[in-house]
Amino acid sequence: MMSRIWTIARGVVADSLRRKVVYIVFVFAALLAMAIPSLPSYGLGVEDAVYREVALALSFATALVLSLSLAANRVPSEVEHRTVYNVISKGVGRWEYLVGSWLGVFVVTCGAIAAFTAVEQVIAVLRYGDAMWQLWQGALAVWLEMGVIAAFAVAVSAITGPVVVVTASLAMLFIGHSRSTLVGGEGALALRPFYPSLDAFNVVNPVAHGSGIPVLYIVSMLVVFAGFVGLALAIGVALFSRRDL
Repeated sequence: MMSRIWTIARGVVADSLRRKVVYIVFVFAALLAMAIPSLPSYGLGVEDAVYREVALALSFATALVLSLSLAANRVPSEVEHRTVYNVISKGVGRWEYLVGSWLGVFVVTCGAIAAFTAVEQVIAVLRYGDAMWQLWQGALAVWLEMGVIAAFAVAVSAITGPVVVVTASLAMLFIGHSRSTLVGGEGALALRPFYPSLDAFNVVNPVAHGSGIPVLYIVSMLVVFAGFVGLALAIGVALFSRRDL
């Protein structure tokens, strides 16, 4: 079972690395990262904090573009080109195909975020003389959140095309970070157990302006990640199993 999932994931990784979008997004993001130190400082002594904050924002934007570009069209293109028929005919379950597709996107995103964070560290050392290791905590949070977004995108792509997938994923991202804004303080408290919130992955303040996040908080992010991904993929598998192929 796991061997089939990993085989599909490796195929997704290999296919993703053949696409120019991965390298274009990375190069563009790296150039932007190099330009961060040229931004106006917001006060003496906080330039490094500003750098970390903007670097995290760039990591998030880069990972989001990459995750959606890979996840939104993965299943629809496979169905359109009838590649999925060959895979399923070899005894691969639909749920294995969907989970493997998500896992491949998740792995590619991991590599891109890790490479981009390393570039940010090099720039930080050259410009500020500080490796800023806490950036890796921010990178982990971004990666986990992109895993949730990718799982949602793969689930929606099981029944519709890439345009709807991207739109729905961006809407989900907005809603996930807007609980208190959309339903108000009291409403947020009442709906807290039922409202999907992605704020658990928002670690900009402690990473950029503090000393980082504690281990217990990292554990809580992993729990939230597992819950959201498991739910999204379960829904996606249920939808995909009912689709005529």
